[in-house]
Amino acid sequence: MLSTKGQVIERLLGGAFICRTRYEDSWRFLRIPANREQVDAYLGQLNRLVVTIGTGPDTEVFFCGYRTLGDAERKKLSEQFRDICQALTPLVEWLVLVQDAAGQDAPLTEGMPVRLNELQTVIEDTPAFREQLGHICRYSLFKSTRVDVDGQIKLIFKRLCDLGYLIRPNTEKQIYLATGKLDYLYEVIRFIDDAEGLNLDGQAESAIQGQLL
Repeated sequence: MLSTKGQVIERLLGGAFICRTRYEDSWRFLRIPANREQVDAYLGQLNRLVVTIGTGPDTEVFFCGYRTLGDAERKKLSEQFRDICQALTPLVEWLVLVQDAAGQDAPLTEGMPVRLNELQTVIEDTPAFREQLGHICRYSLFKSTRVDVDGQIKLIFKRLCDLGYLIRPNTEKQIYLATGKLDYLYEVIRFIDDAEGLNLDGQAESAIQGQLL
């Protein structure tokens, strides 16, 4: 059985975004400076390090980045950057739909709940939202051929859980929680917004220096 440190290292190298919502045990472990130094020391042997984003101590998200960039690392980061960009439009449209349907002033962030049944009811009762949901489902990220709201929304939620943007703590309830990977997505969006009009491929390594492998 892996130690806590071993489990944290395995998750980081496996591409996890360690946040309080999804991996609270690992998140608390990394918040202790001495523990994080030990993890960094190990990752340093693999040209990796722990990267952090977040607006406060309780909203930190930890993930794995490169220490130095060679040709192989730049190539990998460029591929990851392109993959993220291709998924941005459907993800952003879904986030806007959730925010509008819930009547929220702020976008969905780590730890916030999404109640599938409530969202489904609002969408079914609002033609504009139904049309928007159908449009989102046609993106290759979701690839849904369903025409009913129930099938469409459940497929999207399952796909977002598979991608790590949502978790479902209790399988007996239709309540989902946003993970820290969404906060990372916002960082990417902010970068693209700041870099508008620039050669994004040339700037990819700056944008996702901390992108997971």
